[in-house]
Amino acid sequence: MNIDYKLIGERIKKFRQEKAITQSTLSEMLDVSNVYVSKIERGVARVNLEMLFKISTLLEVSVSQLLTGIDEDANNYLDVEISKLMEHSSVEEKRMIYNVVKAIIKD
Repeated sequence: MNIDYKLIGERIKKFRQEKAITQSTLSEMLDVSNVYVSKIERGVARVNLEMLFKISTLLEVSVSQLLTGIDEDANNYLDVEISKLMEHSSVEEKRMIYNVVKAIIKD
């Protein structure tokens, strides 16, 4: 499994900006250089788990959300994920999925 540090960095940047926190402020809060935060956000620096946890705490998002982009606390996150999977499924695969779900959910 490859870790997409660029995508993680993009998510960190997005959440930082949503909180109206500058790179400089975040770097001070993390006690690291502004250059390091910039590198994390561009995916140039590999962020370790300890730093990822600190960032997630400061930005008030889960580590999982930074890693995957999925907000597991959202009520409809599974609906969104299932829809994404279904977009790439053939008609036959969709029919099979429908039959499995129908068998599980008994009216």
